[in-house]
Amino acid sequence: MKVVAKPIDMIAIFTKEGIPTPVRFKYYEDDSATVIKVDRVMIRETEKFAGNNMFVFRCQSLIGDIQKVYELKYELATCKWILFKI
Repeated sequence: MKVVAKPIDMIAIFTKEGIPTPVRFKYYEDDSATVIKVDRVMIRETEKFAGNNMFVFRCQSLIGDIQKVYELKYELATCKWILFKI
């Protein structure tokens, strides 16, 4: 996987405890936007990166007729989503 660390627009479902589950996201590349549906969340874990608590999701989706594994991060302090690796 290659590190891209791009901010994304996310649609997620949150539990009563505040734990997110990603459903669909949009990321911008050059002048176009691509919408990806999250087919499977394989791993959900917490991480502390540079003093910020984050949820890390390793997910799998069909992107351009190819099954790809990628990593999403959700920063708790700022409520921002990042496409970290793809």
